[in-house]
Amino acid sequence: MTRAFNFSAGPATLPESVLRQAQAEMLEWNGVGASIVEISHRSADFMAVAAAAEADLRALLSIPDDYAVLFMSGGATVQQALLPLNFAAPGQQADYVVSGHWGKTAIKQARPYVDVNVAADGEPGGYHDIPARDGWRLSPGAAYVHITANETIHGLEYRDVPEVGEVPLFADFSSSIASEPLDVSRYGLIYAGAQKNLGPVGISVVIVRRDLLERGGQPRADIFDYRSHAARDSMLNTPPTWNWYLLGLTVKWMLDQGGVEEFARRNAAKAALVYAAIDGSGGYYRNEVAPAVRSRMNIPFFLADERLDALFVSESRAAGLLALKGHKAIGGIRASLYNAMPVAGAEALVAFMHDFRQRHG
Repeated sequence: MTRAFNFSAGPATLPESVLRQAQAEMLEWNGVGASIVEISHRSADFMAVAAAAEADLRALLSIPDDYAVLFMSGGATVQQALLPLNFAAPGQQADYVVSGHWGKTAIKQARPYVDVNVAADGEPGGYHDIPARDGWRLSPGAAYVHITANETIHGLEYRDVPEVGEVPLFADFSSSIASEPLDVSRYGLIYAGAQKNLGPVGISVVIVRRDLLERGGQPRADIFDYRSHAARDSMLNTPPTWNWYLLGLTVKWMLDQGGVEEFARRNAAKAALVYAAIDGSGGYYRNEVAPAVRSRMNIPFFLADERLDALFVSESRAAGLLALKGHKAIGGIRASLYNAMPVAGAEALVAFMHDFRQRHG
């Protein structure tokens, strides 16, 4: 068997060693006589898996003790709807800064439950840059300020933590969590779908300052209450145990590889290779994002002749480079370079880009 280089934006490539361990343990895990997906989530065996995953994630991200870590079913979009329910009082405003497609999605999920103030929106500029902080129109007394740390479709990434005063900063880190060192203490809440850097689809991580859990929020069912999930160690209902187990294996792999400092080095190297190939192509390829906020995780680019897009995708797949078709919202090509993508994958993509330009330019 030969595994290809998978550039999918999510569900995304996972470390091969993690997949092989999961394969080996699928039928019988840890001497219990059953698979990890067959044992009770309340058993001592699985509770140990869950505790280890949290401890390893805390170590990987240097999460302070005054932050709770929740493992939630579903993806980041679910959390986007839960944020106002848990942290905004009825009638209170919340500020949203929109830097791309997923920032707009966050607003769509929040609007039924909170008075959304769009503090800044990069759409008039085509989402080619993050709105400058001095132009944000923050509302006094807002419940929180929400940003999308990395936009997977438009390929923008915050390189600095914006200052928002005493109002807690909430951030969607789904596509860049654990890709470099992160000062968790600068945020009130961080959430991330696991299916890009942390593991498989179907589970999300929420990292929230404990004092914020004391907010009354709005009337909501117990299952939608972060406080209840925190009080029950994310076991309020039956969690996606297989996903949680795989997340734990992936986090442990990242620690063994050298942690976020090592992945920051690798990710910078991968991104530099691909951006150099784009910028050095004489206009054959182009990336439209302002260089200062170009994403290291997701690189959208366009061919000078868009009629060649389908050929680029088909030939790249034949060459063992998967999922390079751009998102339907903007078209073109997109390469996602998450932690599990080796530098060799970026090198293979760059070599293909050069060859394709030589043959079709």
